[in-house]
Amino acid sequence: MGDITVLITGAGAPGAPGIIKCLRRVKERKIRIIGVDKDINSSGFAMVDGWYRGETAESEDFIPRIIDICKRECVDVVIPLVTNELMKFAINEVEFEGIGTKVVISGPEGLRTANNKHLLMQICKENGIPVPQFYKVCSWYEFEQAVYKLGYPELPVCFKPPVSRGLRGFRILREDIDRLDLLMNYKPTDVYTTLEDLRGVLEDATPFPELLVMEYLPGKEYSVDVLVNRGKPLIVVPRLREKLKMGISFVGITEDNDAIIEYSRKVVSLLGLHGNIGLQFKLDASGIPKIIESNPRVQGTIVLCLAAGVNLVYDAVKLALGEEITDSQDDVQWGVKMIRYWEEVYIKDDKHFII
Repeated sequence: MGDITVLITGAGAPGAPGIIKCLRRVKERKIRIIGVDKDINSSGFAMVDGWYRGETAESEDFIPRIIDICKRECVDVVIPLVTNELMKFAINEVEFEGIGTKVVISGPEGLRTANNKHLLMQICKENGIPVPQFYKVCSWYEFEQAVYKLGYPELPVCFKPPVSRGLRGFRILREDIDRLDLLMNYKPTDVYTTLEDLRGVLEDATPFPELLVMEYLPGKEYSVDVLVNRGKPLIVVPRLREKLKMGISFVGITEDNDAIIEYSRKVVSLLGLHGNIGLQFKLDASGIPKIIESNPRVQGTIVLCLAAGVNLVYDAVKLALGEEITDSQDDVQWGVKMIRYWEEVYIKDDKHFII
């Protein structure tokens, strides 16, 4: 089995160190890792074998730049970590094939649905996969009507853009919040607000942003890592998100949840996804898991799966190379907990990264 070179984009993403760790733990071959990020101060540059400053996904030079790096470094496999880069890679996959580089990516149609929360909710609802109640709105009037239909102010309601990254645009409406308590005891990144506070922002917004207004789910939250081969789910690992900071899991534990595993298999099959896929579920008041979004890419906390017995990052690389996957669902260890923490890297002479 020959040595290979793997390129990851978004080397400065919070999850990049975990993904790099998954590749470093491989024993059967040597994996050389190249990191690319638009930010010259990306911490992941300290952990890779070579690094390049890249272009933003919106730039016309984004794909040509990555292709040039792949040629220069003889890259075998590319793993994109950044959501808004995915479609660029999907529609240019043939160009990478032409230079002998594989990309861990789903097809364009599956990505369009997976990256759009409204389309995802619609197709899941039509195929018997539980979703929260939701309304797509395009005006303040529609927004207000949807909020009241979902039980506000007696019940909290949440909303977010159909296409977004992280917690951008996400808020929870609660009439019973204590504004003084919120001001004095919570960080400015808190997601709670009220309809009246929001009115001043959205009522006269031109144009009004398309939003998805949704039932608030009060139960536990799960993130799921799925390894998929062209729509065929191979390994599904749900993990309970016990503690979150800025939308990122800092404490998580693998959990053998049959319902979530079955729903996850249905979703990735329905959309025909490929590679490492992330899904998120939350329990409603009755304890029913409902899908709230998908991340059709490798998730940073997939490193927990490594500790639980399956290296899903390397498995996706092997899929891309047409090699046999030896990990299986039976190898997953349940009840393994991950606790994350901050760590530093250092730069010398503005170019030499030191761990």
